[in-house]
Amino acid sequence: MTTATVSLEHAWTDSELSDLAHLKAVNEQLPEDSPRALLSVRLSVLTDDTTSPVRQELDLWRKANDDRVRVVGVARDLNVSATKVPPWKRKELGRWLNDRSPEFDVLMFWKLDRFVRRILDLQVIINWCQEYGKNLKSLHDPIDLSSTMGKTIVSLIAGMAEIEAANTGVRVASLWQHAKTQDAWIIGRPSYGYVTAKGKDGKVRLAIDPLGHKVLRWAYGAALRGVSASKMAKVLNRAGIPGANGGKWTSTTILIQLRNPAIKGVRVEVDGRSGRNRSKEVLDSKGNQIKVAKPILDQEEFNKLQHALDRASRTNENPWTPGATKFLGVIVCRNCKGNYTVRTSTSRGVRYKYLRCRVCGGKGTKPEELYAALVEAVLEELGNHPVEYREYARGAENRDQLRQVEASIKYYMEGLAPGGRFDRGGFVKETAEETLQSLLNQLDEIDPESTKDRWVLTHGGRTYQEQWETGGMEAMSHDLARAGIKFEVGYSESNELEADLLIPEDVRERLVIREDAFKTGF
Repeated sequence: MTTATVSLEHAWTDSELSDLAHLKAVNEQLPEDSPRALLSVRLSVLTDDTTSPVRQELDLWRKANDDRVRVVGVARDLNVSATKVPPWKRKELGRWLNDRSPEFDVLMFWKLDRFVRRILDLQVIINWCQEYGKNLKSLHDPIDLSSTMGKTIVSLIAGMAEIEAANTGVRVASLWQHAKTQDAWIIGRPSYGYVTAKGKDGKVRLAIDPLGHKVLRWAYGAALRGVSASKMAKVLNRAGIPGANGGKWTSTTILIQLRNPAIKGVRVEVDGRSGRNRSKEVLDSKGNQIKVAKPILDQEEFNKLQHALDRASRTNENPWTPGATKFLGVIVCRNCKGNYTVRTSTSRGVRYKYLRCRVCGGKGTKPEELYAALVEAVLEELGNHPVEYREYARGAENRDQLRQVEASIKYYMEGLAPGGRFDRGGFVKETAEETLQSLLNQLDEIDPESTKDRWVLTHGGRTYQEQWETGGMEAMSHDLARAGIKFEVGYSESNELEADLLIPEDVRERLVIREDAFKTGF
């Protein structure tokens, strides 16, 4: 029985669903010991010139039935670039490759450029297939990893796909350069406070978003009154106003929007820097601003805003330093679930550090005290747990042994049956019966699970407390984050610090160390 389900990301017609049901019914009639196939469907953008994911999937089901392989799943990754995202990092296919690889033997795809477009990515996949005993099959390419010639053909096809991808990249870069000089909006995501809309001339232009306009004008007035960015974020979050990217507001996201010259209605570009001043104006050939929309703030208001922000920043020039916070993502606020981060402040010439919620602010606490409380709680709960590693065990050798033993048992049972070759009595029959019993004992000793490809857990010979004593807080922070462990911090009615360690029920499974099978070394 297959486990494949129908994708809801792209509409299927009644006729296509009927075809799929028929193909699945045929596939389910294949023997249980048939090779198992995973179908991979990928598409960057659906246009009239591309092959729809529905057609790709139906074609792959037909190919699977022709090759007599059982389909155990379909990995559908739509709106994903094969150039930018390698197979093992895609949402659905990545889950199969990293965690469910024992469940399939063959990875099937419609065409090589639908699967991978970079030669390095292809080479990583080929090495992975050889190590894990998998094969690749393409509907439209002569791919066969069992032969040297087949691997060579795969590399040549991928090389051509990479050249085409590079040419596409050049065309896109050229389009961006052209778009920067136009007052119409050709490509890209508008800055916060603006949306795209068609003008009277039919061209797409920027228009002011009412909610974004209201937020930015309010933040402008608040900044001139000396309100801090963290206070603004707290007010906006309490009001339920979504942030620029749909999440919660933080002091950083507030400052990014207020520092962005785009709120003057001019063309900007990101200059590659991170931080709050990462956007700069684009000038035309004469050195003038390129107007693309009505301004939310005019030039005079923008200058006043920057002066107010500069004045506020001088009182605390570097309040937050990337990398300074230990257990980032683990220590969170009980109220808003925001991250606790290390802040710095100066009072009477003395500079000191404290931990507090980066979203809603609130009272701070000494980092050392909170870190010590977290470490103590974690060691008490998890310190004695053994460090476990996940390894891939192939069942091919035991499968061959099982087939050989079963064939030998069948041979002797037929020989001992009435009229069989060993049904002679005396020494011949006794010897055959002893051999048959020995084979039956061997059969009992073969664990059925050992004949399957599977994940097995091995112990590293030490506990997590021993590992963390060696690796320090950095190692503990990494393990807690990947296990989804949280240390929620809040304050009681009497303003006393309280904290709760929240551990998922499947923490031992999450803590298992999984080797990266797709590391490239580059």
